[in-house]
Amino acid sequence: MSNQLKQRGQQWLKELLRLSRLPADVKVIDAEESQADKPSYWLIIDQTQLTSAKIETLIGPDGAVLDAIQYLANSILNLAQDKDLQAAYTIELDGYRLQRQEELRSLAEHAAQKVRETGKEFELKSLSAAERRQIHTFLKECEDLETQSRGQEPDRRLVVRLRSRQYDE
Repeated sequence: MSNQLKQRGQQWLKELLRLSRLPADVKVIDAEESQADKPSYWLIIDQTQLTSAKIETLIGPDGAVLDAIQYLANSILNLAQDKDLQAAYTIELDGYRLQRQEELRSLAEHAAQKVRETGKEFELKSLSAAERRQIHTFLKECEDLETQSRGQEPDRRLVVRLRSRQYDE
């Protein structure tokens, strides 16, 4: 089953790139963390046949184009599929996602430190939905902290605060 999911993602992305006149090979690797009990894969675009201008175009400002391609992949590939035929796909190009993941981890650690030092909530702005999800995931292991999204797109923010102490009686 997982081979079928990998191939479906790989073929979809290769066809999208071909139709965009940006033909490139796509490599698929299993992600270390699965999302919501779904298999999770990284679809890595081989940039060796792309110029730096084409790479910049595919990534877009602040990763917006790469985010849009990833959103389309996840929406289209999972549309009308049974749960066992759904997967989470991350689109990677030129190390952008790995670099951004490290930046987000650092941002999450900074927010956690500030909240613990001050006791006040810390708000993170200008994050995509996928980036907010990543920070939620990074901080869910912190028993003393909780995260919440607040506001409406395009001004949706992630809030980190001390977990409220509630005791069952």
